[in-house]
Amino acid sequence: MKRLLEADPPYGSIVRFETTMIAAGWDAPPLAPWLEDALNEGSVAAFGTANLLFGGGGGIPFLAALAERFPEAQFLVTGVLGPESNAHGPNEFLHLPTAKRLTAVLAAVLNRACALQFGDRS
Repeated sequence: MKRLLEADPPYGSIVRFETTMIAAGWDAPPLAPWLEDALNEGSVAAFGTANLLFGGGGGIPFLAALAERFPEAQFLVTGVLGPESNAHGPNEFLHLPTAKRLTAVLAAVLNRACALQFGDRS
């Protein structure tokens, strides 16, 4: 990466690449069937379509540590963007309609997890 970025900077600029932190990263395991079903059902109810998964590049360092400590656990890592969002930018904001829908999806997942753990008590 360093060699590539520093090799031929445009317009006579000076480019220096230094790393300050290197993390191991984390690759999420496949979703358990119950979690995939709950995500799809909640997503269809809230957004009108099945869930969509996105693999981000940066990563959250403690996820690798959690996965190592709890290898059988299912992790649902999510965030809210929405129309015209600018994540981590100077005008970052929370798109409330999207946040409400995401909250409904998470409620469906928690409901399914509780039903599996404690049985259906509805």
